Amino acid sequence: MDHVARVRRLQGALSETNLDFLLVTHLPNVRYLTGFTGSAAALLVGTHGDGEDATLFTDGRYITQVKEEVANARIVIGIKSPTVTAVESLAARRKRSGSERLSLGIEPESLSAGARDRLASALRGKARVHSAPPLVERARMVKDADEIRLIRKAVALGASLFRVACAKIRPGVREVEVAAAIEYEARSKGAEGMSFSTILAAGARSAVVHGRASAARIPRRGFVVCDFGVILAGYCSDRTRTVHVGRPSQEACTFYAAVLEAQRAAIAAVRPGVTAADVDEAARRVLRKAKLARYFTHSTGHGLGLEIHEAPRLAAGQVQKLEPGMVVTIEPGAYVPGKWGVRIEDVVVVTASGSEVLTPADKDLVVMDAV
Repeated sequence: MDHVARVRRLQGALSETNLDFLLVTHLPNVRYLTGFTGSAAALLVGTHGDGEDATLFTDGRYITQVKEEVANARIVIGIKSPTVTAVESLAARRKRSGSERLSLGIEPESLSAGARDRLASALRGKARVHSAPPLVERARMVKDADEIRLIRKAVALGASLFRVACAKIRPGVREVEVAAAIEYEARSKGAEGMSFSTILAAGARSAVVHGRASAARIPRRGFVVCDFGVILAGYCSDRTRTVHVGRPSQEACTFYAAVLEAQRAAIAAVRPGVTAADVDEAARRVLRKAKLARYFTHSTGHGLGLEIHEAPRLAAGQVQKLEPGMVVTIEPGAYVPGKWGVRIEDVVVVTASGSEVLTPADKDLVVMDAV
């Protein structure tokens, strides 16, 4: 990863604002800019060219780790929280320079109102604390070749776990037992963890959009939504497949086919220049035709990378245009409360001429024996 270039690009974007410094406190953003994977850090980035334009603050637990992971920033080990240490360092720098005027940008989503007040108090004088635009998040939307390579590996590992789910799903088995088998296999194959709590929702529970695996037993007949992902080298995967236990009715087959058609239509819409809303509409158009639109209750997809949910969001009203290098999920679904639900999801990268599906493309309805 070229962390030096990432910080330089951030400094260029920062110079176009009215901010003198940006305090990066969202840990995935810190990792993106420096490679640091610790759980306590703050990165102070400025544009003044004084040799201290990128300083990483952490605490004594990470003395060895930070030196091994970070090569593009000055390192400061403090005894207070990294955020407080960073602001105190900035205040001292301002005092040494004799400058009263200073504008500090913060990431408002990662700091509480109380923390923001403390920062402003520590700076005092004519220094001002402002909510910064999402400069790092904008950069993270477009993945470089190294990131796409790592996401591809995470997707492959996550997809390989579906066979474990299929082997375990049987009537009477608890949802948590299936999830446990999936997660054990993921760890055994080198995953750092799961991207999110494994979703395993069977029978009527398949209509629960985020139906985390529960103690409920898989029924003798019905859909089972399997949604899970892994973290590998820091990058996430995400994939959903819906199977059916027992022989599906014609109504169930038609329902599944409509969701699959919507998913394929949305994938076909992915290409540079289209908006996130265009992709969402492609899926909804199919489900409207099938008279299932009212059962599609979430967005069509989202970006993913160091986090499971990143920009862009593929939903109605989203004007962000897709660009080559963006990696998104395509996951329309339909959910009839108390009856059943179906969701199908793949990871897609936007290319110069269209898109590439990173997930193995097997999506025909899998039917499990009711024995």
